Amino acid sequence: EGRRTKGKPYNCGLCPATGLPGYGPPPGLSNKSFMTPAINKPVPEFEALATGGVKFTPQAYSGKIVVLYFYPKDNTPGCTTEAMQFRDHYKEFVKAGAVLFGVSRDNMASHDRFKQNLELPFELIADTEDKLWHLFGVGKNKSRDGKKVEGRERSTFLIGADGQLKQAWRGLKVPGHVDEVIKAVKELTNAACKGGGCLHVL
Repeated sequence: EGRRTKGKPYNCGLCPATGLPGYGPPPGLSNKSFMTPAINKPVPEFEALATGGVKFTPQAYSGKIVVLYFYPKDNTPGCTTEAMQFRDHYKEFVKAGAVLFGVSRDNMASHDRFKQNLELPFELIADTEDKLWHLFGVGKNKSRDGKKVEGRERSTFLIGADGQLKQAWRGLKVPGHVDEVIKAVKELTNAACKGGGCLHVL
């Protein structure tokens, strides 16, 4: 159970994001944890491997703002541009107290090359089994040669220091997006400072 043919969805239940059959929790995610995150609600616990030997879990970054940006594929024009823009503004994220991760279904070897070629200062999560793709509901059906195929919707998720999802950008366009995310991160940081829990890095 939970196994699939390449290119086919996991036929294990209903997709929380769409309510459509054929999208259930992939291997490694229980029905209990398989709940699409909602704004101002805690992000379900999960575990994912990233470059640099990093094991990402929401609990591990409790108390920090986390930015997860999902992109379709390494070394493609749009994804390269987006990665470079996050790279060029990385210091602003760090100064605002945020941790940044890129996410795609590419394997670790591909991520390592992509990260090295672009000199990315942040880690990339290898979602090779589509766990996070299903969890965050970033799938998008596309039509190719008259057939419906699974696609990846470019999306970004902003998780607050309290572990709750604060903002989600779905189906986004690359131009100007990183500026929007930085603005949202700074707003979260300023709100935390007013509450006595400042996250700024001096």
